[in-house]
Amino acid sequence: MTRDRYGFLLLLHAEWTKFRTVRGWVTGTVAAALLVVLFAVLAGIGGGDGGPDVPVGPDGGPVTDSFYLVHRPLTGDGSVTAAVSAPRSSLPRGLADLRPGRVPWSKAGLIIKAGTRQGSPYAAIMLTGGHGVRMQDGYTRDTAGPAGAAPRWLRLDRSGEEVTGLASADGTHWTRVGTVRVRGLGTTVLGGPFVASPPAVRGMGTSGSVSTAVFEDLHAEGGWADGKWKGEQVGPRSPTFSGYPRNVAGSVAEEGGRLTVTGAGDIAPAVRASLPTGGTLGEILTGAFAALVAVVVIGTQFITSEYRGSLIHLTLAAAPRRGRVLAAKAIVLWTVTFAAGLVGAAVAVPVGGRLARASGVYVFPVAFATELRVVAGIAALLATASVLALAVGAVLRHGAGAVSAVVVGIVLPYVLVAIPFMPAGVSNWAARVTPAAAFAVQQTLVPYDQVASVYTPYEGYYPLPPWAGLGVLAGYAAAALAVAAVLLHRRDA
Repeated sequence: MTRDRYGFLLLLHAEWTKFRTVRGWVTGTVAAALLVVLFAVLAGIGGGDGGPDVPVGPDGGPVTDSFYLVHRPLTGDGSVTAAVSAPRSSLPRGLADLRPGRVPWSKAGLIIKAGTRQGSPYAAIMLTGGHGVRMQDGYTRDTAGPAGAAPRWLRLDRSGEEVTGLASADGTHWTRVGTVRVRGLGTTVLGGPFVASPPAVRGMGTSGSVSTAVFEDLHAEGGWADGKWKGEQVGPRSPTFSGYPRNVAGSVAEEGGRLTVTGAGDIAPAVRASLPTGGTLGEILTGAFAALVAVVVIGTQFITSEYRGSLIHLTLAAAPRRGRVLAAKAIVLWTVTFAAGLVGAAVAVPVGGRLARASGVYVFPVAFATELRVVAGIAALLATASVLALAVGAVLRHGAGAVSAVVVGIVLPYVLVAIPFMPAGVSNWAARVTPAAAFAVQQTLVPYDQVASVYTPYEGYYPLPPWAGLGVLAGYAAAALAVAAVLLHRRDA
């Protein structure tokens, strides 16, 4: 071991000794971890009163599975074909006034589904209000079809577990949109026309919609049961279904071989707007915000207390290389805070999640690796924020001023992000370029291109990937440390 390295280890040991011998700093660090756990417990026991079960798709995630279905049973293999008009959508413009509007992901087409149970396997081909022909299955998979003007012909062919979707402009020349394997269909399925009309994004929220489409020349081949087509609303009382606008209901009317179908709802993965009562790991870990203030205070005091008590002269006399002193303080502070945050988050996530589920709250599921990332990310966020506070404290050399500066730099942008009526552009900007971007480490929700919704940090969707968001905070901390090192070297202690 070189002499320089040995000397730096001694410096680390000295700074660690300083930290652990000040009862207030140790107590504050423990309190930060306890705050994370306490808020998780409060969030868990403050859950809802339960309600209808959230529909779950084949991959275990929550889904929206509510639409108007016109169906007959199909046993074995078969196909269904129809000429489908583009869906015409209406949006409420008052308490009971519906006017034509644009719903880009309204859907009118043909579907084969294992049954009317929500979350059951399916495959569908459809015309949409603004995205052309699509073939979808498994709630999360979406395939674009050929471009062209509506109306157009659509067909679904079933062969065992394989379902093929085809589209045609004239009913004669067909283009295959896709072939998917739908596991769990069973021998007998339901199939036929359907219409879905998801809520439309309006400002910072969504508004219910209803859509209507016309199906002509509907014919089925293969093992279809005889009889009339039966209309039915799938999932009318689902927690992911916002219902129909007032004075409107799902329906099917037949006239001259034409079926006019009106429907609402969607077939898609659930997002926060479609499941507002659902909980996330980020909400369980809201105590990280309170813990952040605690570690910021500790971080500034770790350096400003030496200026206040004139102990900095002794420190720099014992270690004349001032940059190494600042580095040693940063390493000790980051390590201690990370360890405390890691313990707090590791306890808070399972305890808070278990209490929330027991209270009837549906918690959006995450993979184990994602849970580990959230726990480690929260710990790294707290640790990096404490180092930023240390650097600002070294620059300002005044505890209250340093705490105020860091709180304004991190907490104020976070508050802007957390305000529900904040314009999406403002909140996304704050979550990109300010230190509050680091809160992206707690993101667990996934936005979907085929679901129009409000994707803002308030709803749990951050504009930066988790580690990139933490990198923004780390960049601020590194820059502040560099400035602090220069000033520490240039000016008198």
